[in-house]
Amino acid sequence: MERLRTPDDRFAGLPDWPYDSHDAQVAADGTRVRMAYVDEGPRDGRPVLLLHGEPSWSYLYRFMIGPLAAGGLRVIAPDLIGFGRSDKPVAREDYTYARHVGWVTDLVTQLDLRDALLFGQDWGGLIGLRLVAEQPDRFAGVVASNTFLPTGDQPLGDAFHQWRTFSQTAPEFHIGQIVNAGTHRDLTPAEIAAYDAPFPDDRHKAGARQFPALVPATPDDPAAAANRAAWQVLEAWDKPFVCAFGALDPITRGADRVLQERIPGTAGQPHVTLEQAAHFSQEDAGPQLAQVILDLEARL
Repeated sequence: MERLRTPDDRFAGLPDWPYDSHDAQVAADGTRVRMAYVDEGPRDGRPVLLLHGEPSWSYLYRFMIGPLAAGGLRVIAPDLIGFGRSDKPVAREDYTYARHVGWVTDLVTQLDLRDALLFGQDWGGLIGLRLVAEQPDRFAGVVASNTFLPTGDQPLGDAFHQWRTFSQTAPEFHIGQIVNAGTHRDLTPAEIAAYDAPFPDDRHKAGARQFPALVPATPDDPAAAANRAAWQVLEAWDKPFVCAFGALDPITRGADRVLQERIPGTAGQPHVTLEQAAHFSQEDAGPQLAQVILDLEARL
């Protein structure tokens, strides 16, 4: 497998990003790659796993890592393979839903995270909810934001299909501008550049291009059966499960209601509608989301 590594100097001087990067060699179906991750806060604190979505990286959590660590949590924020400081396979077929789940599962296993909280947004939820279902004993609670676990049995909506078509056909794929388009507030030029930093050229963007194509959109999708199996676990999940969805996100609008209808652990939880947040809720409401996680920790 041919893979690229973004030069370290592209990550120098990013605004609001003082965090060191750690590396782990993670494997999925025999494919071993380097995964970068942030590890902040007390080592004996309850772990919180922050999983980013498409096409961002752990920089998305810069307004949440500090408050969570200060609140006593051990904050683990990986860069998914193909993003951030992590390895970037060059061939799009090297990226599969199963491999993404496997790579993050290996990191969680290596770090031996226990009684952890999961925060997942966008693909962070598509991957994270699979982790919770496949290793439920490792997790004590979940906060889901602008995400879902599709099986291809229900339509994904016009907004998603428009995004998917754009991601596969646009001649230019400007990562920072894509993130900016998914926020309510306008990112600064320096913030946009920080999202562009992991991607010096198009060869580094194979993972970002491939992710939308991996969302199960038909019942016979390669990931559909595994997601249905995960739903069977989640439909019996009675640990706390909190939804914190952006009101301005057209892609996942209404998914929080479905999660609350199907997952027992959502009952009685203080779900949040982020009135001024779009798809990248961490950009629009990062401190508020950090408080949602800290409040959940306080209730455990």
